[in-house]
Amino acid sequence: MQNKLINLVFTLILLLFGSLLLQACSFPGVFKINVQQGNIITQKMLDTLEPGMTKKQVHFVLGTAVLDSTFNPAQENYIYTYQKAGGKTEQQTIIVYYENNIYQRYEGRLLEDNPAY
Repeated sequence: MQNKLINLVFTLILLLFGSLLLQACSFPGVFKINVQQGNIITQKMLDTLEPGMTKKQVHFVLGTAVLDSTFNPAQENYIYTYQKAGGKTEQQTIIVYYENNIYQRYEGRLLEDNPAY
């Protein structure tokens, strides 16, 4: 009799534990955060750049580039990516060109809608 009672209690505990595990699998969703990576660059920062600035002056305005060009030291790549809550990833690339370590121009455009700025 006592053996049957122990088996019944053990079975009930296993059922309860199993149902709790299954409940955890049916969680409605996981909270996803916005992910921002790279250099945040604004139009105001780009407007500050003037041909003839040194690399050091450009770095003061824009910060140090995330990606150095191994094949072309006269070019710096400022990359910024933004992913809203697990959605589509948007990328912004600003390429800064130098000649003899003197700023010449930049190429690229900013993301139209960005919560960082």
